[in-house]
Amino acid sequence: MIALVDYGAGNLRSVEKALAASGAEVRLAGSPQDILAADKVVLPGVGAFADCMAGLQQRGLTAALRQAVAENRPFLGICVGMQLLFETGEEMGRHAGLGLLAGRVPRFPAGSLKTPQTGWNQIFFDRTHPLLSGLETGCYVYFNHSYYCAPADAGVTLAQTTYGLTYASMVARGRLYGVQFHPEKSQAVGLRILRNFVEQG
Repeated sequence: MIALVDYGAGNLRSVEKALAASGAEVRLAGSPQDILAADKVVLPGVGAFADCMAGLQQRGLTAALRQAVAENRPFLGICVGMQLLFETGEEMGRHAGLGLLAGRVPRFPAGSLKTPQTGWNQIFFDRTHPLLSGLETGCYVYFNHSYYCAPADAGVTLAQTTYGLTYASMVARGRLYGVQFHPEKSQAVGLRILRNFVEQG
């Protein structure tokens, strides 16, 4: 059973439907007990880093999320949910994240590129990994973000994307994963990533 973390940030229905289509039993999790009763955890994110973190804190969910990772339960952060895995977000000031991965979340540099990055872009794999099973490097997924993850340890990067600069668009450490794009909006590629997550032991 997968806990889809509900902390008041955005519409969870599309992620719930995509996970269900990938063969998962999905339950919305709005309490620490809901999270800790699950086999796996998915942390989605829509909106500002600080607002999402505040939603988690107001519902008392941060300790349960850290415990789930400490207990080595498969854990997937999506979009801002991936950004929250890191130590610090830099959107409208500096804000503490969950601190599960070392690094920060800065804004794309000002320049000729439009922000947010909205639309399809490629992911290029750094290494082979079960989460990428059945996919080819350079495949396209759907993004919508103005900030990007900058891991302190390059070894956690699973895939990279270039948009003005090259950044980590997927991360993995043990059974902790993050994807900057929206797999639920990424058609066959996104559904394959979700199915790989659902089917892992």
